[in-house]
Amino acid sequence: MRRVITAVVLTMVTAVTAAGCDDGPRPDLVVEGSPPATPYGGPLDAPTREVDESGPRALRLASGSAGRALECDGEIFDGLGPDEWSKADGGTTPEEGLALYFDMVQPELPDHGYRVERGEPDRVLYSYDVGGRTKVAVVVARDQRGRPGWGPETSASCDPAELPESFTAGTGWEIWTDRAGRRVPVGRLHSSPGAEHCDWQSAHLLTLDDRTYARDPYGVLAGYGLLRAPYRAQVRMPADARDTGYHRGGRHLWLTDGEQTAYVRTPGGVEAWPRVTDDFGCD
Repeated sequence: MRRVITAVVLTMVTAVTAAGCDDGPRPDLVVEGSPPATPYGGPLDAPTREVDESGPRALRLASGSAGRALECDGEIFDGLGPDEWSKADGGTTPEEGLALYFDMVQPELPDHGYRVERGEPDRVLYSYDVGGRTKVAVVVARDQRGRPGWGPETSASCDPAELPESFTAGTGWEIWTDRAGRRVPVGRLHSSPGAEHCDWQSAHLLTLDDRTYARDPYGVLAGYGLLRAPYRAQVRMPADARDTGYHRGGRHLWLTDGEQTAYVRTPGGVEAWPRVTDDFGCD
């Protein structure tokens, strides 16, 4: 299983990578750190399994020990099992094996600041911690079948909203906050510009659970029949609309019963973002 992601629409803008093994790991890829309050004590070679489904259970099964090592506030967000690499790819040290993970997978994750949480002769668990809790875990292994040298065996990460804002601000994730100022998991709510390779960047998408709404001021989505109703740049807030408390910048999300339209209050008024069609997509 290469990747299972629960969000409906993902428009990635920036892929964060580390230097490959040919150039050697970047100096701050692995740093010294204090042991966590509750270090992972399970096996580093927990079995992995691919299942024909998506969601947290599938990610946990696919990511083995890395998924078990996470300390998420919510559910696991992403996870991968073993992959093969050629004889020339494997690193000569565990740290080079970690660098190979970023070179091969190119995850949208921090590419520095990892530390050794546990080490064994043939496996090392690297963790990226926030507030003393593991939010990204990568297990690198040595000389596994079909995977010579040191390289990634399993990996897993928590929701991007649990990563530092200093990192996520430079990614494609637009993270919202709730009424209390807490960052909302992108598995629950996120927004992003439309896909540039389809020339939809003038549009903006907002996904809440399993529903996606669109701001389409220039009709690039409407022209393809991808909206269930027209986008309206200036409307009155419906009397039955409720404030969800979710906000980002100057945008505040309101909904009515049925949730067919997202009403976005801005400093300039209220916009009506319709839901996209079931066949919405960009090749």
